Amino acid sequence: MNEPTVGKEIFSWPLRVYWEDTDAGGIVFYANYLKFFERSRTEWLRAKGISQQALKEATGGMFVVSDVQVRYIQSARLDDELLVTTSLLAAGRASMTIHQQALLTTAAGPVLLCEATIRAGWVDANSLKPDRIPAQIIHVLT
Repeated sequence: MNEPTVGKEIFSWPLRVYWEDTDAGGIVFYANYLKFFERSRTEWLRAKGISQQALKEATGGMFVVSDVQVRYIQSARLDDELLVTTSLLAAGRASMTIHQQALLTTAAGPVLLCEATIRAGWVDANSLKPDRIPAQIIHVLT
């Protein structure tokens, strides 16, 4: 997996593992990490003053995930407290690459459970055809 670019801000979002996040054994279902990452990216944008709905209404465009590389290291369990991080690796004219991690919060410090590199492309919200990310959004993200 790619490591966050040196000097880039790392956004952190706390999360508790609920019953609905787990399988019958009380372990987080693997696909739910993608949901955790999605929520963290949304909160990262919100922390930068970007509401995805308002962005869509104002620009006619939106981000869509086009590629995901995930590495599972260790399982989270029911009631665990996690910290989900988001950091921008690269931003181009039509897409951005993001590094994300799910970390278990422990008294000894965070333990890496899962990490992903996610590419999100900018598309026209109606046609879903690729388009350029508005310059003001690139400016806010970088």
